[in-house]
Amino acid sequence: MEKRKKDYSAFDKKIFKQALKDSFIKMDPNTQIRNFVMFVVLIGAFITTIITILNVINHEPFGFNLQLSLWLWITLIFANFAEAIAEGKGKAQAESLKKSKKDIIAHLLIDNNQIKDISATELKKGNIVVCTAGDMIPLDGEIIEGIASVNESAITGESAPVIRESGGDRSAVTGGTQVLSDRIVIKVTVNQGESFIDRLIALVEGASRKKTPNEIALSILLVSLTILFILAVVTLKGFIIYSEKESVTIGLSNSTIPILIALIVCLIPTTIGGLLSAIGISGMDRLIRKNVIAMSGKAVEAAGDVDVLLIDKTGTITYGNRQASEFIANNDTKASELARFAQSASLADTTPEGESIMDLAEGKYGLPKISQTPNMTFIPFSAQTAMSGVDIIEDNKTIMVRKGSVNAIVQFVTKKGGVFPPKVRSTADIIARSGATPLVVAKDEQVLGIIVLKDIVKEGIAKRFAELRKMGIKTIMITGDNPLTAATIAAEAGVDDYISEAKPEDKLQRIILEQEQGHLIAMVGDGTNDAPALAQADVAVAMNTGTQAAREAGNMIDLDSSPTKLIEIVEVGKQLLMTRGSLTTFSIANDISKYFAILPALFIGLYADKLGHSPLAILNIMHLASPMSAILSAVIFNALIIVALIPLALKGVKYRPIGAKALMVRNMTVYGFGGIIAPFIGIKLIDIFINAVHLV
Repeated sequence: MEKRKKDYSAFDKKIFKQALKDSFIKMDPNTQIRNFVMFVVLIGAFITTIITILNVINHEPFGFNLQLSLWLWITLIFANFAEAIAEGKGKAQAESLKKSKKDIIAHLLIDNNQIKDISATELKKGNIVVCTAGDMIPLDGEIIEGIASVNESAITGESAPVIRESGGDRSAVTGGTQVLSDRIVIKVTVNQGESFIDRLIALVEGASRKKTPNEIALSILLVSLTILFILAVVTLKGFIIYSEKESVTIGLSNSTIPILIALIVCLIPTTIGGLLSAIGISGMDRLIRKNVIAMSGKAVEAAGDVDVLLIDKTGTITYGNRQASEFIANNDTKASELARFAQSASLADTTPEGESIMDLAEGKYGLPKISQTPNMTFIPFSAQTAMSGVDIIEDNKTIMVRKGSVNAIVQFVTKKGGVFPPKVRSTADIIARSGATPLVVAKDEQVLGIIVLKDIVKEGIAKRFAELRKMGIKTIMITGDNPLTAATIAAEAGVDDYISEAKPEDKLQRIILEQEQGHLIAMVGDGTNDAPALAQADVAVAMNTGTQAAREAGNMIDLDSSPTKLIEIVEVGKQLLMTRGSLTTFSIANDISKYFAILPALFIGLYADKLGHSPLAILNIMHLASPMSAILSAVIFNALIIVALIPLALKGVKYRPIGAKALMVRNMTVYGFGGIIAPFIGIKLIDIFINAVHLV
């Protein structure tokens, strides 16, 4: 099935042009003040610009100050561009969704079962509407009568229709989707402007995005560091005046207001300050591309902090349908013979179980595919007989082959004058107690053996759980199976714990217990009985196909209604936190290198002897050409590093399933050490270029 959703590239021409335009619009001080770090840069750029203008008016040298001013404004533009490009991708997604909103005619059910056609925009919460084949569902609601096939491609991107019906856990329907068959009666569950598509549009546009707790905490840290550096630089001017007086080197230090502003801008965390918003927006965008809508950024962030996953067995850990896994032959029968007759009895069985029996016989024993011949008469499965099979005429004799439940085959064999082997019965009992389903195959009065059907654990799921374990995440399987079956599947899947014979209250109590121990819990659900547990969980993923109660209780909704999506959601949350942490580490590490560029430039003239030799020259370990080129190189690097990191902020740091300790070591090595080395290289190269073209 092909996905409709498009991954809009940051380098899309239309998005790029609009982002460039928005970069200048965001220069508005009312916008900038929401980001204190960049607001300080704005004030600095404004002051240096005023000083440059005064230099021109007073016929003073202005080239250096002009370059400083320009690069401070460029720093702001680059930071605004990072946010604008992230928002642009969301707006492109929103435009696509807006096109799916059409002027739909709703068939409103009024008194005496009369139907009145009105515009969908006139509907209110609680209205009852009728939809038949070909109708568009006018607004979000819940089916209260009927069953229908629905095309949800406008929302999920999946072209295959899905079944929606009243009274179960697949009763919710979404406005803008189309009924393909039958007739359903829907109760509208939202008011205008509150529909699923409306909320999704608001989310991807960024209109409803609020700062998350971790983002707020980081912002407070950045503000604190910024204020600290401002105070340090302001007091630095007094120290320079005193030092000049004591060393009789007045005027030899470079401590003009533009240079001090340049020092502030280079030392405050402008890199992460300029990219922080883009990182958050892109995290939401990655989740939306996985067809998951989060009710808040807090939910996405919480997904990154989750350390316990409650996962349903069926559909997540296992495929959810029984498949043939083994042939157990009776003493007097060869396994290949059992497989051959099981294959014959399943030829007309089109159920997943029947097809899996055919696959097992052909795959394990290399039996050729068989086809129906005139001497075959098929006996279809029925609930009354609990068996199916085939009658084969050979040498004017009819051979009756049957496949069915133990009790059905016992009756069949007994009726034919045979005796059901006690060993086969005891084996079937053991299989049943383990949670699997035994089917017995008989040829006339002879019992050939047993086919074992069981819900197969998905390939690769154990590896996924092992990766989660490396990250310090505990997995708990929820199942209604008996303890023996649950233990068997849990061991095969590699989960850390399980809840067998689980009832709704069991899920809720387990979540509360884990939370009391300081854990953050994520779970997925779709039914009304899941609502209490979803409401309690820190990350609650409700299936889009689920009931209204489940969708209201969750803080995320999975449009694809795939239980395995929970694992991907956690990975997106982890990637968001990893990206933010990595770039914060890189940004702060940058400052260390900038000290060796700007501080020598400021103080190298102090304490100099008559020949101009200063003991502070030893700090110029990069051997930058001059104090002026050193300062300008640092400012230019400070601006360019923001635009260089935009792709990483949008795409996210590559997700790796490693533990917190290993992640910290990796961050410190790659982004900490790299954050120190990169400016040394970058500033030196810029300094060489500046002096080569004589910019100072």
